[in-house]
Amino acid sequence: MENPHEQKQVVYLERIIKNADKCLEALRELNLCIEAITAANADVEVTSELFHNYRRNVEWNLKTTGSLTSGPILLEGPPEGEASKTASERQ
Repeated sequence: MENPHEQKQVVYLERIIKNADKCLEALRELNLCIEAITAANADVEVTSELFHNYRRNVEWNLKTTGSLTSGPILLEGPPEGEASKTASERQ
């Protein structure tokens, strides 16, 4: 005797598998896009690190020579709420 629900279950499983395949393909495409964005941003990240280290070294040199009289060196105004924080608290 044949199961009356078996045919519906087979159709449902086929639909689930088809949708899972579509989802997997979309995730693969998303991963490729994220990899491309990450590669494009690599130079920006390196440049940012260079400027951060340069600013930190200049601040240290000014402190050791006594040329820095108050607070950290700010290349631009501090973000809101960070005006009272020290350099070590911001990092």
